Amino acid sequence: MSVKIRLSRGGAKKKPYYYIIVAPATNPRDGRYIEQIGTFDPMLKKDDPNRVKLDVERAKHWLSVGAQPTDRVARFLDANGLMKRVASHNPDKAKPKKKAQERVAAKEKAAADKAKAAAEAAAAPASE
Repeated sequence: MSVKIRLSRGGAKKKPYYYIIVAPATNPRDGRYIEQIGTFDPMLKKDDPNRVKLDVERAKHWLSVGAQPTDRVARFLDANGLMKRVASHNPDKAKPKKKAQERVAAKEKAAADKAKAAAEAAAAPASE
């Protein structure tokens, strides 16, 4: 069974507060967990020292036994110097999907046909 280091949500509606926990990957987000190793309060300013609290020794232990952090937790671990996070970049994700690309192509073709017809009409000599 794989173990994840991830966030578990607490707090009230529109006032989130997260616990950094170690849990089996199959457990639900706010379900049972093995150990709580820190907290994250996104409502605090980014430079506030209480925004992220992390038990560094326990985090090192869990990383050494093979626990996999989620992307957000990996950012916290990288900030504490426990691991190196590689920034991901997926430019294809922002591109429109197939149907949207087909609609754009159809609009462009219709506009080109309309411009061509207007050019032909302007170029044709007036018969009367």
